[in-house]
Formats: sequence, C-alpha cells, structure tokens
Amino acid sequence: MSYLKSLSASIMLATALTACSEPENSSDNATHSPQATENQPIQTEQYSLENWPKLAPAFPKDEQLEARIADLLSQMTLEEKVGQMMQAEIKSITPEEVKKYHIGSILNGGGTFPNNDKFATPDDWRQLADAYFAASMDTSDGGVAIPIIWGSDAVHGHNNVIGATLFPHNIGLGAARDPELIRRIGEATAREVAVTGVDWTFAPTIAVVRDDRWGRTFESYSEDPEIVAAYAREMIKGIQGDKTSEEFLDGRHLVSAAKHFVGDGGTTRGIDRGDTQVSEKELAEIHAAGYFTALESGVQSVMASFNSWNGKRLHGHKYLLTDVLKERLGFDGFVVGDWNGHRFVDGCSIDSCAAAVNAGLDMFMITSEWKALLENTLAQVKSGEIPMSRIDDAVSRILRVKIRAGLFERDRPLAGKNGILGSPEHRAIAREAVRKSLVLLKNNDQLLPVDARQKILVAGDGADNISKQSGGWTISWQGTGNTAEDFPGATSIYTGIKQAVDAAGGQVVLREDGALAPEDFAGEKPDVAIVVFGEDPYAEWHGDLASIEFQLGSKQDQELLQKIKAQNIPVVSVFLSGRPLWVNKELNLSDAFVAAWLPGSEGAGVADVLLTDAEGNKRYDFTGRLSFSWPELVHQTVINRDDEEYAPLFSYGYGLDYASDVQLANNLNEDGESYVDGALEDAWLMVSRPQAPWKLFIADGEQDPVWVSGNLASSADDNITVASIDMLSQEDARALTWKGLRAGSVVLETQKPQDLSRYLNEGAALTMDIRIDEAPVAPVFAQISCAGEACNGALPLQSTLQALPQGDWSQVTIDLQCFAKAGADFSKVSQGLSLHSEGKLAMAVANIKFVPGAAEQAQIRCGS
Repeated sequence: MSYLKSLSASIMLATALTACSEPENSSDNATHSPQATENQPIQTEQYSLENWPKLAPAFPKDEQLEARIADLLSQMTLEEKVGQMMQAEIKSITPEEVKKYHIGSILNGGGTFPNNDKFATPDDWRQLADAYFAASMDTSDGGVAIPIIWGSDAVHGHNNVIGATLFPHNIGLGAARDPELIRRIGEATAREVAVTGVDWTFAPTIAVVRDDRWGRTFESYSEDPEIVAAYAREMIKGIQGDKTSEEFLDGRHLVSAAKHFVGDGGTTRGIDRGDTQVSEKELAEIHAAGYFTALESGVQSVMASFNSWNGKRLHGHKYLLTDVLKERLGFDGFVVGDWNGHRFVDGCSIDSCAAAVNAGLDMFMITSEWKALLENTLAQVKSGEIPMSRIDDAVSRILRVKIRAGLFERDRPLAGKNGILGSPEHRAIAREAVRKSLVLLKNNDQLLPVDARQKILVAGDGADNISKQSGGWTISWQGTGNTAEDFPGATSIYTGIKQAVDAAGGQVVLREDGALAPEDFAGEKPDVAIVVFGEDPYAEWHGDLASIEFQLGSKQDQELLQKIKAQNIPVVSVFLSGRPLWVNKELNLSDAFVAAWLPGSEGAGVADVLLTDAEGNKRYDFTGRLSFSWPELVHQTVINRDDEEYAPLFSYGYGLDYASDVQLANNLNEDGESYVDGALEDAWLMVSRPQAPWKLFIADGEQDPVWVSGNLASSADDNITVASIDMLSQEDARALTWKGLRAGSVVLETQKPQDLSRYLNEGAALTMDIRIDEAPVAPVFAQISCAGEACNGALPLQSTLQALPQGDWSQVTIDLQCFAKAGADFSKVSQGLSLHSEGKLAMAVANIKFVPGAAEQAQIRCGS
C-alpha cells in the first residue's frame, strides 16, 4: 500500500505516456440512465390458476370481526384510510406525524435504532413503541383510533437489539433437519421481540434458492421446496402461535410475515431483485411451496418481492398478488411491500405508484418520501385512478390483522419485562441449533473429534469474531461495523473451544495468523490446529457474487492453511459462510472440514461437537446434512438436486458423522474457469459495494491510505470523503467529495495483482454509473495500474465529467485499450480503478465493472 502515497506522481508519469487523449464529450455520447433496462422476455404461456392449489382461508369467516371492520371503515375518512396504507421508517417519522397523518405502520430498517442509538436498551425500544401507539390512538383531532403496527426484521432472533439471542441463519437451520426446533426458535424470537414493544417480525424468508451467487442465499432454508415448506409451517406457528389455540397472537406470539412473494430465490444469475424466468408451474411447485404451508398456518402478512417474474415486477403483479395469493390461495391478511420496492414497477416512482395498489399491494413500505406518496395516492383515489373499492379492501385487510393481534387492546404481557431478551433458555436453544446445523464434509483419519486434552492451536480471523460468525442482518443491515462489545452475553467459537479445553485439562492458544510465539506450548508443536475462516458479513444486494470461488483473487485463508500444513500440523477447518462455495483448494489443505454456516451468538455450539470431554469421549455427534448441494467445479453456480445433469462434490443430504469412515482425497480439482463453459462474464469491481478481491481506499497526499470499510470514511482533514448513498437501492452507490485542499484519489485496490488480460483481449470496457454534483475545476484522471510505477495507465477525465448533466445519473464507458495504450499492464492489475482529482469535485459512482465486448460501443475509445 505504500505506493499509494506517491499516487499523484505516478499518475502524472502515466499521463505523460498516454497514447490517446480524452475526446470531446457531449450529451450525445453519454447515457443518462442509471443502468441498462432488464431483460423482459415475452410471456409465452397463458396464466392458469390450475397451476396453483385451491386453498381454503386459514380462518372461517367471523361475522363479528367483519362487522367491527365495517364499522371502523364507515367512520374513517379517505385520508385516514390511505394513512393506514403507509409504513414509514422510524428515522423519517415522529409520533406527532403518526397522529397528524393517521399512519398505519412503522418499521425500523436494519441499523436503525430508537433515538439513533445503537445501544438503545429494550426499554428505550418499548418507550418509543408506546409513544407511537399513543399517537395513533389520539382522537383529539376527531379521527378514528386505529393502533399502529411496528414491524422489524427479526430474521435470526431480535437481531437489531444489543444483547438479543442470535440464532443460526436459515441456511444452517436447513441443515439441522428439525422442524420442531424451528418452532421453538420462532417462539423464542417472538418473546424477545415482544419485550421491546414491537408487534410484527418480517420473517420467515421462505425463498427456494436456485443460484448460490444470490446474496440472500443464507436467508433460505434449502434449495429443496420440501424443507422450506416444512419449516415455513413451524416457524410461523412458533412466531404467531398455533392458529387453533388461545396462544395465537396473544402478545407472547406476534404477527409474522412470509417473504418474499414470490420467486425471489430464482432470479437469473442470482441477481438480487432480478428476473425469475420460469414457467408458472415451476413458480408454483418450487418457489411457492413455503407459502402453501405458511397460509395454512395462518400467516397474517405476506411481503411482496423485489424481483420480477418473466419481466413483470411482483409489486405490480395483479395476477400473482390478487388472483393467486388472495383469491386462489385464500389469503385474508394484508400484503406489504418491501423497502421502496414499488418504485421499480413500470410507470411508478418512489412517491407515486397507483399500479401497485391496483395490483393488490395493501401497505407501502416507504422511507423518507412517505408524505409525498401519501398525497399522490390520495390524489389518485380522488381522480379514480385507484378505485375506492381497492382502498377499502386494503384497509379492511390491515384492520383484520390488527384486531386479530389484539392491538386495539394493547395487551402486551412481555413488554418491558427483564430476563427474557438473551435469556439462558433462549441461548440454550440457539446453542442446540448450532450443534445440529454443523455439517461434517471431511474427516480423514477420523481427526475429529479433537481430544480436548491435547495442545490445540486456534487460528483464522473467524475464530474470535462474533460479528463474522453472525453474518448479515446483525445489529447493522449488512452486519458490518460491529465489535465484540456489541454482543454482550454471546460466545465466540474460540471462547467455546477454550472453555472445553480448559475443562478437560488441555492447552489452547489463539493465534489468528497461525504464527506461534516461542512461549506457546512451551515451544512444542501443537497436536492439531482448528482454523476458523470464511465469508465476511453481507446482506441483500451487496452479497451477490460474480463467482462462487471463495476469496477469488486473494486467497489469504488458503495461505494460512498452507503455512500451518507446512509445519506438519493436522488441520481442522471450520468454514463460515452463507452458501456453499468452491473451496477445493482449502479442502485439499484440510484434514477435516466443517461447514458451520453462520451460527450466530452461541459459538460454543461449534466446540460442543468438535471437542471431546475430559475423558476423551465425544460430547455431541454431527447430525447436520446439506440442504444445499456443494459444487465440485468452480462454474457450477446453478446446481440443485433435481437437475438433469447433477454432479456435485457433496450431494444434497450429504453429511458425515463420527461413525463414518470416509476418506476424501486431497487431490480435488483446483483448476477451471470461473464461468460456465469458459465464457467471460462481467468483472465486478464495485457493485453495491467493493467486490472481492477489491477494496476501496482513500489515498490523500502523504497520509496513510484510509480503508473505506463502512458507510463513511474521510482523510485526516476531510479533504476527501467517501459516503454510502442510495442510487436505486440501499447503499448501492458511493458519494466522493474532494475539497481541493490538495490532490488525492479514491482507489479500488487488491492485495494481490490480478491477471485481467483476457478482458483486454476480448474487447472489454470499463463501465460505471456517475452522478456529478459539483463539476471538476481542475484535472481529473481515471487510472488502472499495477504495483510497479512503470505500468500505470491514466486518462484525463475532466471534460468528460464536465459534459455530464449535474444531479442526474449517467453511464460512462471507456475502452480498456485506452488504459493499455497509456501504459497499464493488464496481466498484473493492482488498482482496478483510481479516480484522481487535483481540485474540488463532488460526484457519485456505482456499478463499476469490466464488461466484455463493450469496447465497440464505449463512449471513450482508442482502438486496438
């Protein structure tokens, strides 16, 4: 990284060697749309409800309930009714505004807390919930008292609240094969949510994932609809209570949401919010399987999905939301949107979407623009664009759920109670779930269980890292920015190992980098190394992958395993991940290999299975079985148990136990293209966030480079600032600001040089979305470079940026040959892109990629 400090000199040297100058840019050669329009295949078959089972409503019609709904509806003004259809984020609405606008619902997004305080106590949450409730029931303005309903993403426990029990993410639970356990997890989660005064959890996710590159794979129980259907039934019973019992929605059990309807796990190439191109029969039989059992269990809300089905967005899909879900499948609860998801419907914007209401959306999940959306929806009803009957239906559905949930009476027996959030009882359930979720993939020479009386080295950056073992949707939305102090009461995997070893009289040393100190084990070699490594936290959209190869382009964990193996120390690998990945190289270096998924707050559950007791006997056996197929080849991005050509490394249902005597050869294939049939796909440098192996840095003069690891970073005196912003989705772009105090750069860099020469040879272009907020007043350069100063290619960019319309997103494309002619060596690229400004500049960037074959249409071209 030291060469970043001399970046300015490097750029000027490369500029002197530039073989092509910046063309005169104009509005004619800049694309003013944020991204290419998605493919919209022609619907080749007619819709047919016969593809879907005919389900009876979960509850018989209750005339007394319906009469109460009708009475309330008759008293409400249009403004009150439309207010019920708005769900605003707590950062964007006050209790006073809830009262004034008769708002029906609020939510806290991931990383949002009462009073904007990450360490808000459970009672802080309860007090804010009480304030919103009181405002909603205040009739001093003559309105009707309708209680507000607060929703929260409690997807693996009450994961927004410090001190809550964090259960394994769904992918781990799927491997546990235990529906009864799922029900107990649902019950425990509901109790912890109820303590904070929140009424509704946006769970479970019942997607059936078909392409593991999807960034939400870890939120799915399985690639198989059977597991998803069984788990959906039990999780909803756990959260809401059995619909036939008095515990149903009794305040200890809360409103659940089945999400995301429908097909979210089947998008082409695993692109989050993309297009699911399947037949209606496949949509029903595979992707909707969990909804049938969810509806039978009486789920009270269904969340519409971001994705499209054969080109049509679900938020605006009347056939699926109304004809199928509400009529054919008998759903009498309400449909809520996903985070501003209506904005993607044809003809809609974030603050106006009659099409979604008319399609069957009952409640908008809307963030800061809720007032404008409310006003526009009112106007659309008054103009007749939205029928009044549709408004009455939507509000009736919302009222039906609120009455069933007892929200009018505000009976909350657990609100404010101590001893429930993060209780020993709940943590015991989570620890049990961790044990049952572990899948043993390799155990050569029956290395496991490790005798806890031995000398044990623990290594890897996941060993003592509760944030990493918990994954996304943990305190913050992406699960990033958390430290050990954010997890009171939780246990890291290393802590669990140490507890077991200490109890058995063994010795254990933690060395994250695997480098033993002279005093470790009195200078003797350890008997075994347990290495804990894997994916860093991510959540939706940001977690999408271009390749399933683990640590593509970096391989630091492979190097760690090599270092330990070189000392002739047996290696147990514990792999933390939200999906199966191509880890053949790591498997070959491991004597035993455990898929631990994302276990959550109770890391001791891993040690329970890995280590013996003080007598050398196993404490628990491995019982987990793969609920996702594991790839043998790096291009097997779509691999599911019913495929015609099914050839995984580990099949669906695979999993060893201590009675297994299976030797896995250490010669698994380590070669192969990252893409199917060797086809070159887009190289993602920054799509939503920097994509591995690339990291984002600020290089400002002689200062040490600043790694932009979170949502905001700046150089020492704020000369250069990088902040996460929204372009189309949450935090999918970065705002870059130069004060102009001195020249400096924002750089996408990798630790190890990457051979990207094939992109140059196949006519690729650098493409990126850019929004100019303050045009440059001094030279600006785009550079691609390698570690040596003699192989940098810098292009002047000032006039290109000055020609772009300010305040609007445009796409800029540059032929990679321009960088090559300027001196860039694509066989060893260390900086995929550096944006360097010598003066003031404010801009935003997103979707930075190398796109094969795009050079011919590039705005800036240099030829071969």
